[in-house]
Amino acid sequence: MPQTRRSFLATSSVAAAAAVTGVRAAPRVPPPHRRGKRILVLGGTSFVGPAVVRPALANGHTVTLWNRGRTNPGLFPEVEHLRGQRRRPRADRPKDPPQDLSALVGRKWDAVVDTNGYFTGETEDVCKVLAGNVDQYVYISSLSVYRTLEQDATPVDEQSPLCECADKYVQHMGENGEFYGALKRYCEDAVAAAFPDGASLVRPGYIVGPEDPSDRFTYWPARLQRGGECLAPGAADNELQFIDVRDLGAWIVRLIEGRHTGAFNAVGFDGRISTAEFLHTGKGTLNHGCTFTWVDDAFLVENGVSPWEEMGCWTPTAKNGHAANARAIATGATFRPIAETIRDTAAWVRDGRGDREWRAGMKAERERELLAKWRAR
Repeated sequence: MPQTRRSFLATSSVAAAAAVTGVRAAPRVPPPHRRGKRILVLGGTSFVGPAVVRPALANGHTVTLWNRGRTNPGLFPEVEHLRGQRRRPRADRPKDPPQDLSALVGRKWDAVVDTNGYFTGETEDVCKVLAGNVDQYVYISSLSVYRTLEQDATPVDEQSPLCECADKYVQHMGENGEFYGALKRYCEDAVAAAFPDGASLVRPGYIVGPEDPSDRFTYWPARLQRGGECLAPGAADNELQFIDVRDLGAWIVRLIEGRHTGAFNAVGFDGRISTAEFLHTGKGTLNHGCTFTWVDDAFLVENGVSPWEEMGCWTPTAKNGHAANARAIATGATFRPIAETIRDTAAWVRDGRGDREWRAGMKAERERELLAKWRAR
């Protein structure tokens, strides 16, 4: 069911969330009645990939996976698996195997979904092999392509200025990832040049939900399950935008079924969701024994708290830009209730994540220290 303000508030146990006015529901998209598509997925066995493959198979499409065979190699035994290597040789990684795109040569598909294109030259290489043999190229890009989004709160749409860097063929992200947005932009350019009438450029922000390896969103379901006093970050009314990986995957299949092309911001929601609404929904869904102590942006920044890394679902208000998503909604994007994403992610933490070290999220000791410092300020 699409995310609406009414269904969102129904999941929260806190009356304060009910004070927010209603928002329109996302349009209902009828099931497709088109012939099955032949879909090639580059990657396909980690997080975003499976979220595309599952609805594609459920809708009767034929899927081929092309990857190195290293990540979850036993996943989807019912589909065709091709092996290869898209990475170009790098001087600092002499043990890497050579680039090998041979399994893609001469094959035809209706659409390709590129889940792991990060470097311009490598994306150009794949496009050169597939051009003329694939009708539609769906490239998973990023909201990081926008020049202003992480600098200030300037809203962006698909026509907003894009990032640049001096060398578009650099094969690393920079010391602090500063080239990431520009390189994603140049990969988009490569796809658009090779597929001028068939490029679908998908720009997600934070992708969340079960099986997320980044832990950035996963911090909150785990933290709420622990209960007690929680450090609530920033302004309670600060807007949140992200997308459940399952909603992203299902919508990408709809893009292929409808052959929708162009650039799309792949973020929720159909209406505005605040940090307070998110946290109170999590409390109502997982653990009524939580309390929230709101700590302002300035204090968090002063104490070196990193947005979405150490503190999930927080960006300082002054840098928290909004991305318009009307184009995605018009082509079939829908958003499940946030309570469902929180609940299912919590279940995955309990049953599927395992005991690997956390890559993001605030440690309990650090949270206690910050709360004590906040009270004593």
